Amino acid sequence: MNWFYLALAITAEVIATSFLKPSEGFTRLWPSVAVVIGYGVAFFMLSLTLRTIPVGIAYAIWSGVGTVLIAIIAWLIFGQRLDVPGVLGIGLIIAGVVILNVFSKAAAH
Repeated sequence: MNWFYLALAITAEVIATSFLKPSEGFTRLWPSVAVVIGYGVAFFMLSLTLRTIPVGIAYAIWSGVGTVLIAIIAWLIFGQRLDVPGVLGIGLIIAGVVILNVFSKAAAH
């Protein structure tokens, strides 16, 4: 169940971060509400995750997967360009999360 909580935390964080640009510095009500609620849900779900998953592992996965998803959303929705070093960096983040989960004994499975 804790991995499900972590997935919800990542999803809520990605949704909240995606609404930061449309909130236009918190000057638009509904995107701003989405940001606040999304981050609230994200941190609550992350706190539930930390009951059994070590904080360093959970945060590394949360931030790594979130970063990759936001980069993809920025490319698809906001037209942000991804150059070769950017794609390489995203690949390294993905590799790091996989290595952490597959090979590290620090990850609680």
